[in-house]
Amino acid sequence: MNSTSKKIRKLCSCIVICSYVFLAQSVAHSATVCDEPSVSGYDSVGCLEQGLALVEKDGKYGFVDASGNEIIPVQYDYALSFLEGFARVEKNGKYGLINTTGHEVIPLKYEEVWDFSEGLANVKHNGLWGFVNSTGDVVIPLQYEFARHFSDGLARVGKDERTGYIDKTGKMVIPFQYDSIELFSDGLVGVEKNSKWGFLDTVGREVIPLQFDSAGYFFEGLAPVAKNNKWGFIDKAGKEIIPSVYEHAYRFSEEQLAPVKMNGKWGFINKEGQLLIPFQYDSADSFRDGVAAVEKDGEHFLIDKYGQPVEH
Repeated sequence: MNSTSKKIRKLCSCIVICSYVFLAQSVAHSATVCDEPSVSGYDSVGCLEQGLALVEKDGKYGFVDASGNEIIPVQYDYALSFLEGFARVEKNGKYGLINTTGHEVIPLKYEEVWDFSEGLANVKHNGLWGFVNSTGDVVIPLQYEFARHFSDGLARVGKDERTGYIDKTGKMVIPFQYDSIELFSDGLVGVEKNSKWGFLDTVGREVIPLQFDSAGYFFEGLAPVAKNNKWGFIDKAGKEIIPSVYEHAYRFSEEQLAPVKMNGKWGFINKEGQLLIPFQYDSADSFRDGVAAVEKDGEHFLIDKYGQPVEH
């Protein structure tokens, strides 16, 4: 994506984040039940997650069970609820992971720790990232400027201001040779070099040549791409499916609609290129959870797949 595209995407992302936070709060209030243990003596008590609830007293955190018994002492400066058997905790500025017995699976010695994903957790020490396993052993050395979690056997990492992908053995699958790399989507990832974008597969093969001025994410076989300041959609073979006639475009989503811009206004098309929601919005983002964030005449709101405003 070029710098202008990134700015536009950032603006729309801000719109959608604010909208979804409000929507999520409304949904959570009506649909989510918090099973909170009946316990006193703490400044705050969280919901039970995997049998334990996060509690706080005098700025320190620990965990109690459903009966209110303190299973993990109130001792940490910061903690998160349990997720898949582990909780992230911090003491004296150092982070680690504990299990439901309070055992430090990953010692509290790292500057940052992420949750486990596909059996590995990314950790940061002395400004560099690597990966540890569920016993706390470093299995991929701490050598990267940044590292994201593993997904489908691959993790995005950065070194010397370049980005690539490694597998779970630490082997480079996509080398540090591209100026920019997006996230995998639909089995392909967008890469940019010398201001041109193309797509690679999960073993690093170039399946769509670097020829586009900008590119978005694939979703169910289609991705938005731009050439000569015009956007359209290609399939996974690189064939143009929806003509490049738009000023901008974002990816398709589960509602089978994509936001596109023409003559300064945004609307939504289907996979056949038919305009289903007219060009009328000043900004728009892709659908998520059945709604899309849009702006019109200075007002921000959500719409459904028929273009009708959503009450929340």
